[in-house]
Amino acid sequence: MRTPRGLAAIGVVAVLAVLVAGCSGTPEVGPTGPRVTPSPAPSGAGPEPSAGAGPSGPATVDVVDGSDVATGLRAPWGLAALADGRVLVTSRDDARLVVVRPDGRVLDVTGPGAAQLAEQVVHRGEGGLLGVAVLGDDGAHDGPLDVVLYATTAQDNRVLRGTLDGTTLSALHPVLTGIPAADHHDGGRLAVGPDGYLYVTTGDAGRTSRSQDVDDLGGKILRITADGRPADGNPFPGSPVWSLGHRNVQGIGWAPDGRMFAAEFGQSTWDEVNVIRPGANYGWPLVEGMGGADGGFVDPVAVWATSDASPSGLAVTAEGVYVAGLRGERLWRLPLLAAGGADADGVGEPHALLTGELGRLRAVAVLGDGDLLVLTNNTDGRGRPRAGDDRLVRLTVR
Repeated sequence: MRTPRGLAAIGVVAVLAVLVAGCSGTPEVGPTGPRVTPSPAPSGAGPEPSAGAGPSGPATVDVVDGSDVATGLRAPWGLAALADGRVLVTSRDDARLVVVRPDGRVLDVTGPGAAQLAEQVVHRGEGGLLGVAVLGDDGAHDGPLDVVLYATTAQDNRVLRGTLDGTTLSALHPVLTGIPAADHHDGGRLAVGPDGYLYVTTGDAGRTSRSQDVDDLGGKILRITADGRPADGNPFPGSPVWSLGHRNVQGIGWAPDGRMFAAEFGQSTWDEVNVIRPGANYGWPLVEGMGGADGGFVDPVAVWATSDASPSGLAVTAEGVYVAGLRGERLWRLPLLAAGGADADGVGEPHALLTGELGRLRAVAVLGDGDLLVLTNNTDGRGRPRAGDDRLVRLTVR
């Protein structure tokens, strides 16, 4: 496979990240001027690293190999790695689903479901065909797969379900509708949790009051069954809401010990990574970043200046939490430590990988062997496309 332009294949050393204050009033905005040089974080801005390496290994890691899996993707957004080595990728703006084979071939998905997407999905701003996830993919069979997609329509954002057989997508049916939609803050990430339920991230769709209204689906993380019903054990009876007080969550993942992490866009000061607990309130729009605990809100475990992150996808391995940065054009790693004790949050100090090497990063996923897949996002009008963009890149880190 060809090495991505600008990415050193061996020995790219992680740069120690420091937190900075900054200002960015527009979500997901690409760089418009000189890169900001990080400065020391103010007191209390983020978690301190644990003394010693702990169970997460060394405080920094190297990218020891980086290679293109696929190139020429158009405004990619959602990413789902299948057990057989194939990868599903959504194209936000033109409502396409593609299958990337292990040999790098990119195949268009066709069939009734693909025709529905082309007809019903509306691209406006940050909306379009967003997240994708697979239900019950254990790799034990080669047959059809149940897939779910997060799509913006003329009325709302909704979760659609269908069957993918090879590259043919069956007719889709909605399992969850009525998620607020706008030209920004649409959320859109889908993931199956370790409990087997489907988790859905939503944004406030530009109306901040939604995030504190438990009866509104905007500004939430939702937890539902495969057919869209509120999952058993949800904190609000009869409701799909799992957590609230979010601005725009676009990344979720779980540590081996069951902790759930989420990446969230800030408004003008702090982007966040949070540990998600059922029924917890994360403070938006009353709090951005740290300082909400006295008001009954949950503080994040890590924050960045919005110029350094604009976090989208998130993946968790046995040794770290990885966050894809759009405006920050880097992959952030938070060392994963044991929760409790002296380090109650269970994460060490963030470190940056690949700063500026690949441009804007939209999504990241972990493979069964511990390697990472990273999806770039330079062709959606906010980035600076390079030859071969957008691309799906496989990274080996240690």
